[in-house]
Amino acid sequence: MIRLLHIAALQEQLPTLLQWDQDWFLKINVAWSSALGDWLFPILRNPITWAPLYALLIALVIYRYRWKAVAWIVFLGLTVLLADQISSSIIKPYFARVRPCNEPELKGLMHMLLPYCGGNGSFTSSHAVNHFALAFFFQKSLKPLLGKWAQLFYLWAALICYAQVYVGAHYPTDVIGGALLGLLIGALLFYFFKRYFYWPQTDTP
Repeated sequence: MIRLLHIAALQEQLPTLLQWDQDWFLKINVAWSSALGDWLFPILRNPITWAPLYALLIALVIYRYRWKAVAWIVFLGLTVLLADQISSSIIKPYFARVRPCNEPELKGLMHMLLPYCGGNGSFTSSHAVNHFALAFFFQKSLKPLLGKWAQLFYLWAALICYAQVYVGAHYPTDVIGGALLGLLIGALLFYFFKRYFYWPQTDTP
């Protein structure tokens, strides 16, 4: 009985949550838009933009840790693979939420900045899941090299999430849920990486 009451309460709150989600989406996508944002955020969300960063980090780890870098690179790939597959192949088909750029109610209201609108579901944002999983793995594993600067990976992931809402690809709850899932996946992969492979705790080769 208590469980049924909880479910009923959640169902009652759902319309309010969805309205909040849409209101904040329109704030970010329309009310807070600018010429600078229209130029910057599509670039930030493009995976190609960050290819030099990934190459630089891999090169840095190889330079500092030599053979130990092999396990790091393998787990880096596993982090991306697991995050992307859980989001794209399990969660998105289950919820089957329509993206804002495909939502009939928002046509004529939203600010579309994408050349096309994906049809593979809105919740969760795979960009959010992938980048927050990477942010956690990067921050924990590269802290010996980067110190407090490693915290900036979370800001990096958050900006990409904001960009996904700004360009019209996702609602705020899509990226919030994706960020939380990504952190969980990143923590899980780093736990196994640290448990089964020696990784320096200080900046030593």
